[in-house]
Amino acid sequence: MYDTIQFVKQHPTGEGGNRFTVEKAQKAREFHQSFPEYCPTPLVNLQRLAARLGVAEFRVKDESARFGLNAFKVLGGSYAIGQYIAETLGTSKELRYDQLVCEETREKLQNLTFITATDGNHGRGVAWTASRLGCQSVVYMPAGSARERLENIRALGAKAEITDLDYDDTVRLACKEAKEKGWALIQDTSWEGYEEVPAWIMEGYTTMALEAAEQLGDCPPTHIFLQAGVGALAGALAGFFGDYYRECPPVIVIVEPSQAACLFQTVQAADGQLHKANGSMQTIMAGLCCGEPCGLGWQQLQAYASYFLSVPDWVAAQGMRVLGNPLPGDTRIISGESGAVTVGAATQILTRGSLASLRQDLGLGPDSRILCFSTEGDTDRENYRRIVWDGAWPAL
Repeated sequence: MYDTIQFVKQHPTGEGGNRFTVEKAQKAREFHQSFPEYCPTPLVNLQRLAARLGVAEFRVKDESARFGLNAFKVLGGSYAIGQYIAETLGTSKELRYDQLVCEETREKLQNLTFITATDGNHGRGVAWTASRLGCQSVVYMPAGSARERLENIRALGAKAEITDLDYDDTVRLACKEAKEKGWALIQDTSWEGYEEVPAWIMEGYTTMALEAAEQLGDCPPTHIFLQAGVGALAGALAGFFGDYYRECPPVIVIVEPSQAACLFQTVQAADGQLHKANGSMQTIMAGLCCGEPCGLGWQQLQAYASYFLSVPDWVAAQGMRVLGNPLPGDTRIISGESGAVTVGAATQILTRGSLASLRQDLGLGPDSRILCFSTEGDTDRENYRRIVWDGAWPAL
């Protein structure tokens, strides 16, 4: 049933540990604030859309302006690199941008190479940070990655190429080369024996969650929709919001592509094991096309997420069109396929009669305040226009 929205429900444990707390998020934001490009991204209040959908509020955090890189991923890559360098140099973990780029530090790092696997946005963030520090970077991308995303990474001085492998095997390739060549692997998923760097990356993501919570002020969300690939972003934000709103936690809904729904299938199996996606791994949502879940992310999602949705590509396309063609008076948001899928899911749940039971189960109604994160802009402009202008996309 890959052409319909499916969902599974779990009872969150509420026991996520203390890795993604408000205090940790404040530390991550202080690091990001030290960059000259830092500025909080806007939290857009789509009042007309909320009225049309019959809810109290519908807010979207627009990450397309983050550090001029058109996506949120640089938050994780930069923070992890900062922490890695601090450990490598044996200095305080309170390193800031000016300390990282000073001549003394550059001299110590001149032979350091960072390597990663990416669908585009994470690798661009790693390459951007490495170039600022005078370091080398190597970026591998899975088969089918957009040429535009590859060239954006190469423009930052990285050695980058598109492989003939899927995402998970591309990660394994990067890991293999890191071990063989003594390079620093900055990967945004975890496995046994590789957890510290992914945890730093996830902590970096909480900067945007802290911004959103402060921008919301005295109007906390009742429902948060989070997109997931391996689950690192979703886990980090679920953990943060679980801590920030622990007295009155919001309903957290995880959204995945139906062809790469590893978390959905993990919950559905309910056997205590992590499960690989059993779909074709063919989706327009390149940033979410991941087959193997991140263990660290899953720990947080077990603790704080209640619903897991598996959605087809047309849901992401719908979200892109809703945000790109707003109702009069609402702000336009340019959002890519992975960025817009949560908006597409929320709008479909609120308007389709066939999803009335899910809407009721979620408790969505006139008093609901929805929060979504548009995690990327049009990082693949050709495909963005094809979907938004023509209402179509290439057969995958």
